[in-house]
Amino acid sequence: MIILKILYKIYSFTIALPLFVILTIFVASSVIIAGFLGDTNVVAYYLPKFWSKAAFWLFLLPVKVEGRENIKKEESYVFLANHQGYFDIFLVYGYLGHNFKWMMKEYLRKIPFVGYACAKSKQIYLADGISGISKAVQQSRETLQGGMSMVIFPEGTRTKTGMMSPFKRGSFMLANEIGLPIVPLTINGSFDVFSRNAKSVSQGSVKLTIHKPITAEERQGKASKVIMQNVYDIINGGLEDKYRS
Repeated sequence: MIILKILYKIYSFTIALPLFVILTIFVASSVIIAGFLGDTNVVAYYLPKFWSKAAFWLFLLPVKVEGRENIKKEESYVFLANHQGYFDIFLVYGYLGHNFKWMMKEYLRKIPFVGYACAKSKQIYLADGISGISKAVQQSRETLQGGMSMVIFPEGTRTKTGMMSPFKRGSFMLANEIGLPIVPLTINGSFDVFSRNAKSVSQGSVKLTIHKPITAEERQGKASKVIMQNVYDIINGGLEDKYRS
């Protein structure tokens, strides 16, 4: 077992990681070029989707998805997911099977290559304060149509323990203002594979569970706090026992 772990670490650092860095630069550059040419949906979705799946292939990580029958490709949703580790983005991009934009913190624009690629592909940035939410709502209404959806990590950052942190209200205020169905997503295994505390990738499997949508009609008349707790309970209920709050 120890020998296998050592061999995996050697493979990760000498083969998987260098190939992934090269692929990342290629994909980010391609998305930037596509953005200049006016394509912010097709290339900006399918290339990152391939990039994300390649991350799991390169690092030899099996993936399982449940509940894909709960969503329809032609409909737009607001997907809300727990944030366990670095592979969460790859998991959602590669295996959700639905075209979407990320809602991202404003400071992420500064990430070399990737930040600029996200800006050119019209990801939705959320600045602090009410004015930031209003601007994000306006951009979302213009973008989220005809099956284009949005993905948010309502915790705001990766968990330190594997268990979910309290949700931020901003994402729920945004979802209610837009009026789209909310779909909770549960991510399992990502914390064990590569958490914010880890220095490298570890072997393991990752699972994405797509729960049933909560429609705008079902949320009507309910306070954001109540909806937030409902979504939290659904996502939490799908976690492995050791990570349930």
